[in-house]
Amino acid sequence: MSVPAIDIQAVEQVYPNGVRALQPVSLTVQQGEFITLLGPSGCGKSTLLKMIAGLLKPTAGHIHLSGHPLSFVFQDATLMPWADVRTNVRLPLDLAGVPRAQAQAQVDQALQLVGLSGFASQRPRELSGGMQMRVSIARGLVTQPRLLLMDEPFGALDEITRNRLDADLLALWRQQGLSVVFVTHSITEAVFLSTRVIVMGARPGRIVADVHIAQPWPRDDAYRTSPDFNAHVRQLQDALQQASEPMRDPVGART
Repeated sequence: MSVPAIDIQAVEQVYPNGVRALQPVSLTVQQGEFITLLGPSGCGKSTLLKMIAGLLKPTAGHIHLSGHPLSFVFQDATLMPWADVRTNVRLPLDLAGVPRAQAQAQVDQALQLVGLSGFASQRPRELSGGMQMRVSIARGLVTQPRLLLMDEPFGALDEITRNRLDADLLALWRQQGLSVVFVTHSITEAVFLSTRVIVMGARPGRIVADVHIAQPWPRDDAYRTSPDFNAHVRQLQDALQQASEPMRDPVGART
């Protein structure tokens, strides 16, 4: 067995005011998995993702990463409006002091991966929302990561654009051999993308279900209307219903 891409052991997050954002959570992500965190607002999806990325320190527990480089793609494209696409994508390499010739080669490769080779000189304002998100993904890929963390990157897009980017993301995941942890509110997006869906409940944030979605590969638009797809959607709807219910006291406990 290879070393897991991510090993999360009993991590929790309690804010200074005493609010428990995330009760102890344990989760293992194997190399090459596409894991989606699904749940209502306030269930700790983004909090857990930020702790994996090292952007937020857990109150307790620990997270061990395999040591492979990672990238984080945020909900908003967060592009520099004054800079062209090439410069936006190159930013992580400039900050790391990568020589310009090497950086340009990596930028060209990343833009090719997301289908934007012909748009390197454009400014963000000249691009659609979907194309701006492709630039953000290219910026995440330019460092050649093995682990990609994505916090609702397609949530603000229309359904057609979102479905297209979901399909493109799956192709990238398989082509590049990435491990991905993806946050969404969308049940259908979770089913289409994932090898496993981790359903989370709120108040406090916790894992309520771990659903494997093994078939079929590759996935295309026809899968979205298949019996297998619909069965997984119903399974996740049931799990989300459970996630929305308040935590019950142990049997025999008095309130």
